[in-house]
Amino acid sequence: MSVPMLKIGAVLSTMAMVTNWMSQTLPSLVGLNGTTISRGGTSERIGLYPSPEEGWQIYSSAQDADGKCICTVVAPAQNMCNRDPRSRQLRQLMEKVQNISQSMEVLDLRTYRDLQYVRNTENMMKVVDGKLKTASDNPRTVNTKSFQELKDKVTQLLPLLPVLEQYKADAKMILRLREEVRNLSLVLMAIQEEMGAYDYEELRHRVLLLETRLHSCMQKLGCGKLTGVSNPITVRASGSRFGSWMTDTMIPSSDNRVWSMDGYFKGRRVLEYRTMNDFTKGQNFVQHLLPHPWAGTGHVVFNGSLYYNKYQSNIVIKYHFRSRSVLVQRSLSGAGYNNTFPYSWGGSSDIDLMADENGLWAVYTTIPNAGNIVISRLEPQSLEVLQTWDTGFPKRSAGESFMICGTLYVTNSHLAGAKIYFAYYTNTSTYEYTDIPFHNQYSHISMMDYNPRERVLYTWNNGHQVLYNVTLFQVIKTSGD
Repeated sequence: MSVPMLKIGAVLSTMAMVTNWMSQTLPSLVGLNGTTISRGGTSERIGLYPSPEEGWQIYSSAQDADGKCICTVVAPAQNMCNRDPRSRQLRQLMEKVQNISQSMEVLDLRTYRDLQYVRNTENMMKVVDGKLKTASDNPRTVNTKSFQELKDKVTQLLPLLPVLEQYKADAKMILRLREEVRNLSLVLMAIQEEMGAYDYEELRHRVLLLETRLHSCMQKLGCGKLTGVSNPITVRASGSRFGSWMTDTMIPSSDNRVWSMDGYFKGRRVLEYRTMNDFTKGQNFVQHLLPHPWAGTGHVVFNGSLYYNKYQSNIVIKYHFRSRSVLVQRSLSGAGYNNTFPYSWGGSSDIDLMADENGLWAVYTTIPNAGNIVISRLEPQSLEVLQTWDTGFPKRSAGESFMICGTLYVTNSHLAGAKIYFAYYTNTSTYEYTDIPFHNQYSHISMMDYNPRERVLYTWNNGHQVLYNVTLFQVIKTSGD
C-alpha cells in the first residue's frame, strides 16, 4: 500500500527566495508595520528619538508567549517609501507573502506530524498485507481466530483514513499556494525593475541605518534574571562521557570558532573548529597541545584565551590561542583541588571558571569556607582576585553551576530530573531558592556554562554536546543609567 507524500520543498524554497528579496530590498516597508528582534525583556519604553517625524522609534514591549523580549521599530511618519505611490501595493504584497508563509509553516508541521503517524503504522500495514496475501493464496488457512486478528488489525488502521484525506486536502492547498507565490514573484520582480538603482541604494542605506539602531536597541537590553530554559538542542555526539566545549564569550560575533576538550583530567589536546557547522561535522579543525594538563571541565574561552585549572593544583592558567603560549598563571589561594570540593558528579571539578556579561569568574570552595561555594571575580589580564563572595551553599550538593549577569545559578543534580534551584546575587550578596526545570536529555551533565555573547547554555551531557536557550527577565537601561 503506497502512501502519498507531500513535496513542499520547492514551494518553501520559492517562499524563502521571495521573503529574502523582500527583507533585503524593502526594509523601510517592514518598518512601517513594525520590525521585531527577540531577546528576553520587559515593558518599559525606550525613547531613543524625540518624535516619529525625526527618526525611527525603538520600543521594548512585554514578553511574548515564549518569554522573549520584543524590540519593536516604528518608521518615521515621513519617509521615502511614503513618497512612492507603489508603497501601499508593496505593503499589501508583503502582508500576502507573510500570510502564505504562515500557511506553509502550518502545512509543514501538520505534514511532519502525519508522516510520523504513517511511519508508525507501516509495520502494521505490512502484517495486514501479508495475511491477506496468505488468505488469498490458501483460503483454508483462514479460521475464526486468524480472521478476528486480521479484523482487529484493520480496525487499528482505520484512523489512517482521515490522515490520508487530510493529505489530499493539503496537496490541493499546496498547488494553490504555489500559484500565488509564482504570481507574487512576478509582480515583485516587475516592481523591483521599476524602482531603479537610485531607489534601491536609498533603501539599502535605510537597511544599514535600521541595523545600526536595532543594534543600539539590543545594547539597551541590559542584564536580566533567569526565568526559563528551553528544550535541549543536540549539536553533536562525540567524545567520552565527560568533557567541555565552548565558543568565545567575548569576541565579535563574526568569529565562530568552537573549541572542544575531551575528558576531565590529564588532558592536553584542545581541538579548534573554524565554525559551528564544522564542529557538527567534525571537520576543519586544528589542534592545540597545552603545555600543562587540565583538571575538571570548568574551562572558559574569554577574548581569545583559554582559562583552565592546572592538573593537581589550584593554579589557573591563561593560554593564548593565537600565540600558542601561556600568558599568565596564578594560584587561587586556598582553593581545593584534586576532588577535595568537586560538584556532585566528581571529575576533579573543584574549580569552575566561567564568564558572563560582567567579566571572568571562578567558582570553587576552601576549607575555611567549610566546603561552601565561593565566587571570585577575576581580573582577566593578571588573574588577580578582585572580589569574593561566600554563598553558603555546599558545593558537593550542586550538580553544576553557571553565571548570568553577576548571578550564580546552581543545579540540584547532574542526573535526570535536574532543575536550577538556587541563585546567588553578587550585586546584593543575597540568595534565593528557585524552581527552573530543564530537560536533562542524556542523564549525566559534566559541564554547563553560559555564553553571554550568544545568550545560550553550553553543556556536555554523557558524550553529547547540547545547547539550551535561556529566557531572561530583562532590565532595560535608559540613557541616564
